[in-house]
Amino acid sequence: MADEDKNTKSFSSPPSGKEEMPSFPREEEGADEKPAEDAQADHSDVQESKTSLPKESQAAEEQEEEVEQVESDTESIDAEGTEVPSEEQKRPEKVETKISETFFYNYEDICSRPFVTEDSGIPINLLTFKHSFGYDCTRSVNLLLMDSQTLMYIAGNQVVLLDLKTESQRYLRSSSSGGIGFITAHPAKQYFAVGEKGKKPNLIIYDYPSLRPYRILRGGTEEAYAFGDFNNAGSLLVSVGSSPDYMLTIWDWKQEKIVLRSKAFSQDVYRVTFSAVNEEQLTTSGAGHIKFWKMAFTFTGLKLQGALGRFGKTAVTDIVGYVELPDGKVISGTEWGNFLLWEGGLIKVELCRAGHKPCHSGPVSQLVLDEGELVTVGKDGFIRVWNFEKIDAADSVDDTGLLEMEPMNELHVGKNVSLSFMSKVHERGQPVWYAQDTNGAIWKLDLTFSNMTRDPVCLYTFHSGRIEAMSVSPVTYLMATTALDGSVRIYDFISNTQLSEVKFNRGGTALTWAPRVVNPKGSLIAVGFEDGVVRIIEVYDPKGLPVLAGQANTENAEINLKQALKPHSAAVTALAYERSGDVLATGSKDKTVFFFAVGDEYEPIGFICVPGPVQALQWSPPSHVKSTLLILCENGFVLQVPAPLPEEQDTASTYQIKNLPTQYFHFHSIKSRIKLEEEIAVREQNKREEKKAKLELIKQQQEMGKEVEEGEPEEEPEEEPLPPLYIPEEPSPILCGFYSAPGKFWLSLGGYDSGFLYHCEFSNDHQVDPENRKDEPFEVIPIEDADDNPIHQISFCTSRLLMFCGLQNGALRVYPLQEKDLSGNALKEYWSFNVHDNDYGQIRGICSSYDDRFLITCGGDGNIFTFNILSPEDAHKELKAKIPSPRSGLEKEKATEDIEDPGAYNIEEVKQKKEYERKMKEAEEKKNKKREELIALRQEFLFLLQKNQELPKHMQLPREQYKMDHRIFEELDRQTAQRIQLVQKELAWENEKHLIGLQKLRKQFRDSLEFDTVVVRAIQSNHQISTYRLLAMPEKYYQDKEHPSWKRTVLKRAGKQAEEEEIVRETRRDTRIFEAETERLKTSGVRKPTTRYIESKREQVRRTVEQSDKVKAKIRKRKAEWDELYKSKPSDDYENPKDVEDIREARENMGYYRLKTATDYRVPEHKRMNPEKKVMQLTSLEVLIHERKVNMNKEILSLRDLKVSVIDKIKCLVQELKSIHTALDLSERLPLPLIPQLYPDEVPEKKFEYDTDILLKFKEEQEAKAKLQEQLEGTPSSRAFRHGFRRASSIKEMDPVAQARRARPVKTAPSVVTEQRKAFEIEKAEPTGMELEILKREKIKNLYLQETLIKKINALVLHFDAELRFLRHEKLKLDVQMKSADLCYITWYEELLVLKSLEKQENLLQGRVNSLVSEQEAVRVKLNSYLAQMEDKKCEITKLQECEKALYANFQASLGENNEFAHFLTKVLKKKTKCMEKKGVGGEAEEHDKEEEKGEESSLGTDKGNSVSEDEVFDDSICPKTIASCWVALFQVSTIQLRQKRLDVEKALTAEKKVAANLRKKCSALAKKVRIVGTSLESAERELETFQWEKQQRLNELYVVVPLKLHQVEYLVNGEMPGDFSQALVFTNQALEFLQKRTVDLHNEKLTQREIYKKAQEHRKWLVQEKKEMEIKIRGLEERCRRLMMEKFGRLVDFEAVQAHSVNVRVEELEVQIMEKEYMHAQELREWEQLETKLDLLKKDLGGEFQGTRAADIKEKVRLESRLEHVAGDTAFLRKELRLLSGTDGCVRELALPSSEGGRLSLQPPPLQGPGTPTASSPGLTTETATDTPGF
Repeated sequence: MADEDKNTKSFSSPPSGKEEMPSFPREEEGADEKPAEDAQADHSDVQESKTSLPKESQAAEEQEEEVEQVESDTESIDAEGTEVPSEEQKRPEKVETKISETFFYNYEDICSRPFVTEDSGIPINLLTFKHSFGYDCTRSVNLLLMDSQTLMYIAGNQVVLLDLKTESQRYLRSSSSGGIGFITAHPAKQYFAVGEKGKKPNLIIYDYPSLRPYRILRGGTEEAYAFGDFNNAGSLLVSVGSSPDYMLTIWDWKQEKIVLRSKAFSQDVYRVTFSAVNEEQLTTSGAGHIKFWKMAFTFTGLKLQGALGRFGKTAVTDIVGYVELPDGKVISGTEWGNFLLWEGGLIKVELCRAGHKPCHSGPVSQLVLDEGELVTVGKDGFIRVWNFEKIDAADSVDDTGLLEMEPMNELHVGKNVSLSFMSKVHERGQPVWYAQDTNGAIWKLDLTFSNMTRDPVCLYTFHSGRIEAMSVSPVTYLMATTALDGSVRIYDFISNTQLSEVKFNRGGTALTWAPRVVNPKGSLIAVGFEDGVVRIIEVYDPKGLPVLAGQANTENAEINLKQALKPHSAAVTALAYERSGDVLATGSKDKTVFFFAVGDEYEPIGFICVPGPVQALQWSPPSHVKSTLLILCENGFVLQVPAPLPEEQDTASTYQIKNLPTQYFHFHSIKSRIKLEEEIAVREQNKREEKKAKLELIKQQQEMGKEVEEGEPEEEPEEEPLPPLYIPEEPSPILCGFYSAPGKFWLSLGGYDSGFLYHCEFSNDHQVDPENRKDEPFEVIPIEDADDNPIHQISFCTSRLLMFCGLQNGALRVYPLQEKDLSGNALKEYWSFNVHDNDYGQIRGICSSYDDRFLITCGGDGNIFTFNILSPEDAHKELKAKIPSPRSGLEKEKATEDIEDPGAYNIEEVKQKKEYERKMKEAEEKKNKKREELIALRQEFLFLLQKNQELPKHMQLPREQYKMDHRIFEELDRQTAQRIQLVQKELAWENEKHLIGLQKLRKQFRDSLEFDTVVVRAIQSNHQISTYRLLAMPEKYYQDKEHPSWKRTVLKRAGKQAEEEEIVRETRRDTRIFEAETERLKTSGVRKPTTRYIESKREQVRRTVEQSDKVKAKIRKRKAEWDELYKSKPSDDYENPKDVEDIREARENMGYYRLKTATDYRVPEHKRMNPEKKVMQLTSLEVLIHERKVNMNKEILSLRDLKVSVIDKIKCLVQELKSIHTALDLSERLPLPLIPQLYPDEVPEKKFEYDTDILLKFKEEQEAKAKLQEQLEGTPSSRAFRHGFRRASSIKEMDPVAQARRARPVKTAPSVVTEQRKAFEIEKAEPTGMELEILKREKIKNLYLQETLIKKINALVLHFDAELRFLRHEKLKLDVQMKSADLCYITWYEELLVLKSLEKQENLLQGRVNSLVSEQEAVRVKLNSYLAQMEDKKCEITKLQECEKALYANFQASLGENNEFAHFLTKVLKKKTKCMEKKGVGGEAEEHDKEEEKGEESSLGTDKGNSVSEDEVFDDSICPKTIASCWVALFQVSTIQLRQKRLDVEKALTAEKKVAANLRKKCSALAKKVRIVGTSLESAERELETFQWEKQQRLNELYVVVPLKLHQVEYLVNGEMPGDFSQALVFTNQALEFLQKRTVDLHNEKLTQREIYKKAQEHRKWLVQEKKEMEIKIRGLEERCRRLMMEKFGRLVDFEAVQAHSVNVRVEELEVQIMEKEYMHAQELREWEQLETKLDLLKKDLGGEFQGTRAADIKEKVRLESRLEHVAGDTAFLRKELRLLSGTDGCVRELALPSSEGGRLSLQPPPLQGPGTPTASSPGLTTETATDTPGF
């Protein structure tokens, strides 16, 4: 804030020691020792200066490691707290000057003062601080005892020193007006430190008891100090800051210097302390952490190192209290009440009470080590003393990490006590503790725990937390406050005492003192509470009551509950009495405003509903004509209603007032528009100023006599676009407001719209919906520094000449008003003072006394401050507060019944309940009356029926005639159907809900089943078989099965093109170039004979090239065959793949059973197991188990189907048997076989089929169970079972067996009846003989059929039982296999767990191996590439060396034998010169146009083999005269150009050798790296193998179940089975038989291999002998070949090279080019001849003066003749060279292709022939333009 900044300017500079301080006369003691300049230097360079402490040193930049250590020093802060050093800090360090021990600051210079607007005339003492009533008990540490009589605590922006004897207060203001963070005392109690809040806050050390500022520590944190502590010696002070930097700073506080600093943590830090034993150790704790620090020397100096405490298995907790033990351990509290013992940064043990009960029932706020005992303070109100030695030696006894112990002593301070801090002091030699209670009290405790121990004494009580409301008496100097702690307190702010208090069960939220018109005595107070209750209490002086016998009224004041009302269902937020005192209005968060008629008893008038939660209520002042209520809602609505009249309201059924005239105002934000207009005005002003400045500049220039050029107008720069209008989505909350005129009011808003006071007016438009209104204020007043600090409270003095404003940051602001109404200029001048806490101390209430002499403020920090208004404190000594006298008869009145139930009905709810009960009573009475009428009619009807029965039958009326109208019954049926339909609709949701629930249950428990348990029972025996209950396998198993984990693909590469085609293309490319050049030379005219000859020559060259290509292709083909043959030759280390495969297979399957537990066992690569492979194993096993079980289930189900078919067949046979029995006598009938039945567990799917009968039966069972349960428990029955189930389909869903069962009787019954009838008729008649015979035969037939059917039935049964027994046997076998598989699965799963636990380490090792392998491969690839490059370079070097040798050979050949100039030419050749490019200079004006070749001059080198002097110098560019003219060409062309070629070759050779050397260096470095990587790889592989062995040992530790039978055990000791099988091995029979058989096989294989070995040795001897013979033959052939070559050629010849170069394409091309040049030159000569002829003709025609030969013509002719000679010479020379080259080996070196550059066609000089030599060099040939002539 601006006012705060201006305040700080007055004391920001360091004080002078010579300054006089009237309040502290001893201030002058240090004046001569510390001048002001030195003090200023100390403070400005506090971070650069060195301290005199022996342990301090400068260090580099601080770094924080969140895991382990934090290092810091005096010059560096971490990245979050780093500051850019100022210029003064960058200056060289000044000479250190110490601060004198007797130096003090002047308190008046540093304390903050009120801010007053400049030139406002407002007195600085407009308000003077008087007294502090509250106490910020919620602050963690806010209690400090300096001695037995002085108690110190923080109250807003001041420190209060309370004298416990006189209860007087002294105050210390903060220096920054930003608040105070902490206070702490020096161990000697001689000083105390005050850590402040604000921008760059100060840490001030005060002297005690003089309270003089002793030291000011600056630069310790950014925003606020959170905690501080002195060390035991008192020489150092440690402080920790709050957000954002959380800076931990250690101070040499006497010298005002920083010793060490570091960021403590990234979250809130609650506490920091020095170790009591080792002052180099510190501890910090806070939100979710504890940190252990130590000051240690490092190589860079003294460092502050921090180790973060590790919670491990213990839940992370906020740590508020801790204490360090003498041995370095630390014990801390937790949020759940246990203690944590820390050692080495880890939790050693967690302490609790017996039965795992916590040590405290809630957070532990403080731990103190006092006289060898550990004292702990808890939020549960208990203080417990523990055995320190037992705690110090505590250790964990089990895996829980808990250790149980009980306290030695404990003290319960009181009910509803929450202790947060204790401070110890000695009174008369006895220790006394003062405790801070966060519930609003200060206690005095005796912790001696002896027989003389005194009970806890509550010294002071306060409000707990923020104060919600406050009001002052209208007749005296009393004030009342309330808070969420449920208390209402009465204070006398004249005597500065609390008179009385009363507590209720709910927190108070609103309070107002009844005005004088309501209660002239000023004794009534209306209080609103958070449960919606409004209580009317009265304050009276108990001394005015009659004194009862034996009692005395000693209290100052008492509070009596007069009436309790509950108008609201939520918290009451506002109370307001109407100006005449007839109506009380109450507002609440439930969006209602209730009105009461004020009298002896408050009677409800009614309530209205408002659009939002009520923020404030204000009645119109007496100056207004009408009495209206201004209702301010939090969500931006403002309403105005008139005072309702009680007699006009109808409250019979409800208290809601519906027709009360209401005016609405819905605030619409205009702040964005205001800002936009300001921005536009600023831009316009800037434009005007720029324009004015330009005009002034022009005027000045004109005055100076300068001409002002009028240029083009400059383009105006593009302005930034204006910000768009912004309207907040959530409306800004209304904080306060007041009337300005009828229908007009002022508002203060928070949120986005803060920073202004808005003048608003109600509109006359009542038709618009309030929610859709957008009302804007018509006037605004900006409030300085209020954009983020809005006004929360506004109050006026009675004369309305002063406006008091309470801001969000706890500042009190006073605006003097010239008029009673506000205006824009009225709020520019103000007086401001920060009194409450700047963070959470927003002002909740401002009141002035009834006579405007005093001002009282209360804030969110729980503090209440009183101020004198424009009057000194001494002027009020004669004033006294008068407590109202009690009402007459008060002592006889009964106690008013209070509303204690928070859930009680409010007034409207009570009214609605009574109305509902009345209506229900009336309805019940009507029902009873109708019931009586119905009973009478029913009795009459029954009487008529009885009379009808007594009549004779012929006279009786039938029952149908009693129905008067059938339509009545139809109507009843219709109504019944409608009701049924209605019920179905009503139950449709429930029905759908239960259907969905049933579907979910089926999906969860039924659909996931692939097979349910089905039991198939035998028919005649007790055997049975059941299926496996199987869940459906997830689809992923089958997907994994379908897609293998690996697939190998072979990529085929296309073959390379034949080398023959490539070379042919290369050679033909030269031909194409040559042909293109030839085409260019063609002309459009008729071809001359020379042209035709050239064409034929070119065709001849082409045929020669083709023939040469064929020869080369043949040579290459033969070479490829040889290469293929050599490739097929096996290398020396070649191994037969079949042998290698056999060896590998033998090693893998040779039966080497080395134990996996052996120390030298190495897990093979293919047997190494990882979690992925193990999961695949488990998956495959699970799938296999599932498949086997599915197959068995299918067989069992098929068996059940067989049983069903057998039952059907038996039923048919029994039916036939019954028909046969009808024809047999009873004695002849055999008993009918029993028809087998399907048991319920054989068809479990039937359980899910139901019909109405089943449901009704189930309902009856449930009702029976419910009745039984009611009888047992005595509770009412549950709701009736609901119908609505669907009927199961009787045909579609019926199984085939049931269908057959129902269908067959229908078919067979008629036949049986017919046969019975026939038998009955036969019995009646006498049978004849034939009939008897027939009957006898029928009888025999029936007996046979009977026996046959019974046998069939028995056979079916026996066959089914046999099938079941067989399948049961198979299932038993499968059960055994499944059990083994389950055991295997368990074992594999345990292995998987082990593998997963080791997976991370294995992945690290494997990753390291893989990275090393890849690195090795990369290095090898790079090394191979370098080696290949080296080979290429070697080849290049060899070629260059051969070229150099060939050059010297050509030179010697050109010299010939016995050349007299050989010595000179050799010296010229070997001379070392620098190579320069040749430059030709020509001009038409030069005589004979001789071309001069300029070369760089250099001295001749000496020839070691010659006798010429070393100092001899010769010019190699000039041919000596002694050399014959025939050798001039040899000197000019051969020697000079060969020397140039030699130098080029040597230069290239040097460069290649240099490159080769670099490559060798790189190769050696890479080879070294390969070795290093190989060593690392071997080490990594060894580590991996070791890990694999350890992993195998871990796997070996798992138990594997191997079920064995006794006959399978062959491990016997002394013929008996041992009890210990740890030394036994488990083999399968197959493996054991294989081992036994393998011994015989190995013996036979050994003999076979010996025979093979012998044969192989003999074969090898034969091959060696044959090889020797072949070598001898080859050598003979080679010798013969050499001899024949020497005989024929005289030297060794490379036939391949001769064949390849027999036709030199280059030479042929040169010949063609020569022909072309000759042709061109001939054409040019003819042109010149024609020109000369024409010239001669012109000469003849000229006059006499021009007759004769001109000198220019002569010169021109000479030049042309010379040029012709040169051309002819060149031509002859080239022809000679071609002939010579044709006779050599056909190799032309260094001869480039013809190229056209700058109009000339050039060829580089190849080696030439000399006279009489086989080889020579030719000069360079250059064809230039027609004006240039080549020369030598």
